Amino acid sequence: MPRIAMVIQRYYPHVGGAEKQLQQLAPRLQARGFDVFVITRLEKGLDRFEVVDGVDVYRIFAPGPKFIAAAFFILGAVIKLSRLRPDIVHAHEILSPTTVAILAKRFFGSLVVVKILRGGIRGDIYKLKRRPLGVKRLSVQCKNVDAFAVISQEIDRELEDCNVPPEKRVFVPNGVDTELFVPLSAVQKRALRAELSVPLICLAVIYLGRLMPEKRVDHIVKIWPDIQQVFPDARLLIVGTGADETRLRTMSSPGVWFIGQVDDAAHYLQAADLFVLPSSTEGLSNSLLEALSTGLPVLATSVGGTPDVIRHEVDGYLIPPDDRQAIKRGLLLLLSDETLRARLGKSGRTRILSDYSLESVAERLGHLYEKLLND
Repeated sequence: MPRIAMVIQRYYPHVGGAEKQLQQLAPRLQARGFDVFVITRLEKGLDRFEVVDGVDVYRIFAPGPKFIAAAFFILGAVIKLSRLRPDIVHAHEILSPTTVAILAKRFFGSLVVVKILRGGIRGDIYKLKRRPLGVKRLSVQCKNVDAFAVISQEIDRELEDCNVPPEKRVFVPNGVDTELFVPLSAVQKRALRAELSVPLICLAVIYLGRLMPEKRVDHIVKIWPDIQQVFPDARLLIVGTGADETRLRTMSSPGVWFIGQVDDAAHYLQAADLFVLPSSTEGLSNSLLEALSTGLPVLATSVGGTPDVIRHEVDGYLIPPDDRQAIKRGLLLLLSDETLRARLGKSGRTRILSDYSLESVAERLGHLYEKLLND
């Protein structure tokens, strides 16, 4: 049974997009005949070893300031891998995890797969190039990586600019659980709204994700009074937490509801009428895929992997990043046209079922591993 080591900076119970994606994929890969385990950093209050969803998780002690912690993590991870001897090391990020994977390849011959989590400004490649010796480090990585699991055309273009040949760039997007994130009937939706205390008559717009500056949730909050002038019963549901939460709360107006972190994200999406994602930068948003899978119409900025998934006015509604007036126009249009919302939601669900289910992503990844092992 081929052994696959997943190396990632953080893992469960951390709930970021990359961590959530891996947690859902790992058991599915095991079901396909791969022995998967996770190497991650030890965080306060967690055990050095744990089994999560049937997958072994090893946590590496990495104390001190950022640079020292990275060195501890790299060294500890390589030592752990020397004992576990995986056939493939799959690094989730081009910084420390990829360094771990390349050292494992040099010392004991593991193959290397790398997933770059985000492209563009603030993306993995952008950040690495701006570090000391970053360009040289990137060049070494590109030469030694056996395959990049590419989640967006934006990242594919960045790798092409780094002279990574096309045969090393394999499209493996993020996926979504299409059996959990499903559309509800009108009757089911009304019952769910009553359960979640969302008014039955309101138009519910939802943002679901981390509250960080690059997500630009403040753009929606600032224009919300203008939206409510036209749609007095509209409500903005902000689901999630993060560093920007306090600032967002200080600028919010009536009709903006902060829900916080929830365990039942699917229910809030199913209870809503419209999903909005105003980010200035993205990799490939899990929340976006989940919203599409539930049949929600989506208003999103055309960044990262979003335009790969959404065709404008076919599977969703795309707007430029950092344009509050475009957000306002898009919201007013979609909230005023129920037929358009229904058409976009139905098409978005079809798009997800076709190419972005977790099962199809696990299959793509499994094929990539098998190809590398058989070459």
